[in-house]
Amino acid sequence: MSCTDSFRSGPEPALLREARARFLAGRPLPDGVPEPLVSAWRRAAFFGVPHDLAAGAAPRAPGDGPLAAAARPVLERLAGALDDGERRVLVADARCRVVCRGGVPSPGTLRDDLSEEVVGHNSAALALRYGQRFETHGPEHFLDLWQGVSAVSVPVRRPGAARALGTVTLARGLCAGGGGHPDTALAEAVAAAVEAGWAARGPREPERRLLAAFARERAAGRAVLAFDGHSRLVSEAAAGLLSPEAVDGLERQAVALLAADGPAGRWDGEPTVRWGGAVAARLLPVRESGAVTGALAVVEEEADGAGREPGAGAVPGVPPGSSAVWRRAVGRAVELFSCPRPLLLTGERGTGKTTLGRALLRGPDGAAWPLTVDAAGAPDGELAALRPYPVADGGAGPAPLLLRHVERLGQRDVAALVALLDERPRLPLVVTHTPGTEVGPCLARLLDTLGARSVTLPPLRERPEDLPALLTRLAPPPSPGHPPLTWTLEAVRALEAQPWPGNVTELAALVREVARGRRSAGPVRREELPRSVRRRATAPPPGTIERAERETILAALRTHGGNKARAAASLGIARATLYRKLRGYG
Repeated sequence: MSCTDSFRSGPEPALLREARARFLAGRPLPDGVPEPLVSAWRRAAFFGVPHDLAAGAAPRAPGDGPLAAAARPVLERLAGALDDGERRVLVADARCRVVCRGGVPSPGTLRDDLSEEVVGHNSAALALRYGQRFETHGPEHFLDLWQGVSAVSVPVRRPGAARALGTVTLARGLCAGGGGHPDTALAEAVAAAVEAGWAARGPREPERRLLAAFARERAAGRAVLAFDGHSRLVSEAAAGLLSPEAVDGLERQAVALLAADGPAGRWDGEPTVRWGGAVAARLLPVRESGAVTGALAVVEEEADGAGREPGAGAVPGVPPGSSAVWRRAVGRAVELFSCPRPLLLTGERGTGKTTLGRALLRGPDGAAWPLTVDAAGAPDGELAALRPYPVADGGAGPAPLLLRHVERLGQRDVAALVALLDERPRLPLVVTHTPGTEVGPCLARLLDTLGARSVTLPPLRERPEDLPALLTRLAPPPSPGHPPLTWTLEAVRALEAQPWPGNVTELAALVREVARGRRSAGPVRREELPRSVRRRATAPPPGTIERAERETILAALRTHGGNKARAAASLGIARATLYRKLRGYG
């Protein structure tokens, strides 16, 4: 809860204590409990935080990092004001780990890790997440051991940086009466003093090395970025090549390498990240005394990028296609997925959403295998049963998840998905959606949220030039001693004339049917195709005006995610006219 939205100015403590007891017992909550607080409790339960978690055995030694070095003199000067034993100060880093503390600690409330995944709802985690002051009081906390504690936390920022370096928390016994936390002004003063101490210390040698390496690469005319886990530098050339989302995704990977390899200096090789098959970035370590303390990313345009299928070099298993519309869709999906946040793939049934989503989730080496939940066939509650959420093989983060047919998701699983996205906003998740099904208001709001990072896959009838590659991919393996299945030009032309309402799925069924029924060798002839296909192929093709009209209508539908009412409004035609046109297209 924020400094202006705590139980002291909202629900009474008695109501919150009752609500927490009911939540822990799995009973319905009383009215009047703030939804953000309930969501925070749900996150703690989802993470598997035990509400009766014991206090730490003893405070660990103060940290020796730059934040602790800036905070320690401040807390030493504050020691006299904290001798009353009522208040204690905690300074936590950007991972919510306590690096410095002051005052007389209460042995029954000590914890060194304040992340929500470990201790649940608390003011330090909230201040770090949202970048502003937060308070939590007594029954708002998830843990039993903090029911008698009121805390206020203030973010600590490096000068000129938007993201917090850590937090300063003032904690005391549960406050009585109204108003805000009585130590709010002191917490803000301590945070300001720590920030001043950080600024006064000047750049350390590792920072100087990283800055010098960045300057050398930029002076050489290269597009370069630099990361140290707290801030980033982006050259003008790199900003021109990468989208903001791609920069975010690159920083995540660099920080992950720093966290895993930096202290021991085990960074091996030069990992390469690609976007759209035309731009690549090499991640280079910057070392200080043998340890990796920063990372450079050198971005280059690949010389053969113009002739390559977007994403094909980085993501195996992507459905084939050389048409411009397909290459754009796949390239955009690969670019968006480089930033670890949920991705929505939408389009008509059978367009390849599941295949593309699975390829993205499996990664460049194809080693990972995502969890798959199909809302069309799974009972309501399948997502809700994933508590605590499983980790990936090897324990490296949460397991990737593929959610199919989100439009068929039940109410329980809609709530579970909302909670999951709230708890794990960077979950490797791909959601597939087929427009046309009426959804409830909660799912509609969720789709609107996911739509900010969505890609619409084009139907097969809009990319007939991809048919030859698809026919090769979909052909069953030949029997020993027999050649692979091939097609005559006349047969391919007949297939290109089809409307394909079932898209690639329908084409795959036709290929299987033709392969099973063959009695002759050689390429498949037009006469071997089903009668309905041959009959459709003899119909006269639409004229230029009709074709342009059809493409305009279909483009409007894609722009508006399949919403016919919005598409009709954008085209300036009645909805009935749009329906009539679509029926005429088959």
